[in-house]
Amino acid sequence: MRTKQTIDVIIPTYAPDKNFRSLLKRLQAQTYPIHKIIIINTDKNKFDDELVMDFDNVEVHHICKEEFNHGLTRNYGVSLSDADFVSFMTQDALPADKNLMEELIKPLKDEQVYLVYGRQLPNKNCRDVEKYIRNFNYPDRDIEKSEKDLETMGIKAIFCSDVCSVYRRDKFYELEQFPKTDFNEDTIFAYKVIQSGGKVYYASRARVIHSHNYSYLQQFKRNREIGKNQRQFAYIFENVKSESEGIRMVKSAAQYFIKQGKWYRIPDLVLSSGFKLLGYKTGKILQKF
Repeated sequence: MRTKQTIDVIIPTYAPDKNFRSLLKRLQAQTYPIHKIIIINTDKNKFDDELVMDFDNVEVHHICKEEFNHGLTRNYGVSLSDADFVSFMTQDALPADKNLMEELIKPLKDEQVYLVYGRQLPNKNCRDVEKYIRNFNYPDRDIEKSEKDLETMGIKAIFCSDVCSVYRRDKFYELEQFPKTDFNEDTIFAYKVIQSGGKVYYASRARVIHSHNYSYLQQFKRNREIGKNQRQFAYIFENVKSESEGIRMVKSAAQYFIKQGKWYRIPDLVLSSGFKLLGYKTGKILQKF
């Protein structure tokens, strides 16, 4: 008879490098044992089978590029699981310690918590601006969010990340899984959680190492996709304020750099924020850009 609730980890991959094996090793060492690690890989020709050698609980399922979708690919991963909980991770996120899964699952003791996401710590080579944004979005305190927080928190009430998250599998199906989307599947689902009377929980002690040093053009393109996504799911985002949160972050970062004597970081902050805003506006306005 099964007594301990089980968890499967689902990881979409594309051309994973040798660091991916480090991720698998860290997952195997978790204090809360993982039932299965389900890899949904795009393009079989770009996957080295040696990366998963000697891991008995790892499954690899290949799809082609045309099949990949941020929402539907993860749905496929969940369909291969029979665990109580499903955790989503990305191939470039590394557990910071052996307690990641244990800390992710703790908030689920409250049956009203349907979705938990963890803290993202910056890599050592992370730029100062990106490092500040990571700390701004992923603070060192837990946050529980429900429908009552939509008015006061705006977009932050439904903010979460499948870089490191865990869902109740039964609620995942009850709330009709992820939609077909190229972005923001996690935030869209968080909105459904909150609208259904459930809670989204940020577990600050569930930590992964994950950050990017995007160029200004990459930031533009990424935020253009965010804008497109918010236009596609306007029924969610038109009723949840988001731009004011970005302004608050920029002001907070500028004050921080001035206080730390790092005023020379402000041009990078202004440029990166400007490219993000321009990309976001472009995605929201132009239909086929």
